[in-house]
Amino acid sequence: MGISLRRPRRDLLLIPVFVVMATLLSPPTALAQEGGEGEFGFDFMSDAEGWMVGFADLPVDYNQSIYELHHEHRQLPDGLAGSGIFVQGHNRSDDLFMFLKRRSDGLRPNTTYAVSVSIDLATNVQAGLFGIGGSPGESVFVKAGASTIEPLVEEDSNRHLRMNIDKGNQSRGGESMVVLGNVAHPEVANREYRIKTLDNTDLPLSVTTDSEGRVWLIVGTDSGFEGLSQLYYARISYTLSSVEPPRTGGYAPPTWALALMMGIGAALAGLGLVMLRLRHQR
Repeated sequence: MGISLRRPRRDLLLIPVFVVMATLLSPPTALAQEGGEGEFGFDFMSDAEGWMVGFADLPVDYNQSIYELHHEHRQLPDGLAGSGIFVQGHNRSDDLFMFLKRRSDGLRPNTTYAVSVSIDLATNVQAGLFGIGGSPGESVFVKAGASTIEPLVEEDSNRHLRMNIDKGNQSRGGESMVVLGNVAHPEVANREYRIKTLDNTDLPLSVTTDSEGRVWLIVGTDSGFEGLSQLYYARISYTLSSVEPPRTGGYAPPTWALALMMGIGAALAGLGLVMLRLRHQR
């Protein structure tokens, strides 16, 4: 039985080369690399876990007896399991900001992150109530955010204590914080405390870490209700996902890929010459 030797088709020889070249030229996917995401969760079961409490938007010489500012780590109220950070304040200035802050480390230096926040609040304020200056529920706005600089309370020219970051004002968010909702709970009936979960799923926020990969986390309530507010932070959760910077000028393959493609091209040229000589010798 005779055996027929066919010359390989040159176009078929090129197919694997095209596959390799296409792979080398494809832009890298925007997948988070190792260390590209930070998750920080706090349930306050045993202590405050490094969170510090502060108060702003009130006079420097405020009267503690009428503002009733107080905070502590304690057990959640009857009917709720666990512990939390209790925060209290009487809004005598028509604009009281009560906040928690904490520094987090271990992120990439000088990197922009998309920030997702979820908070469990224990609140005993029912929906639809009326109060001085606003509702004790719908006019107490819950905010969360992040900042490269430490959130601090500073005295302004009118001798009021103000935040050094842009948190916005009451129902409006700012560069460093977004509004998650309010403290009104639709299922509260008899002033019992219930857990209300709030997040910023529909309110994107970004922050850029400092040169050491650090960022400050901050949550709080911005009140327009001129009365006493008492609530517990039962859980705070942050997820920071690194954001790939936009490319400019199109994608350029790395030097090693260009060298490899040139080598493959030279090899193909040499193979073509060999095949041409074999053809003429027959």
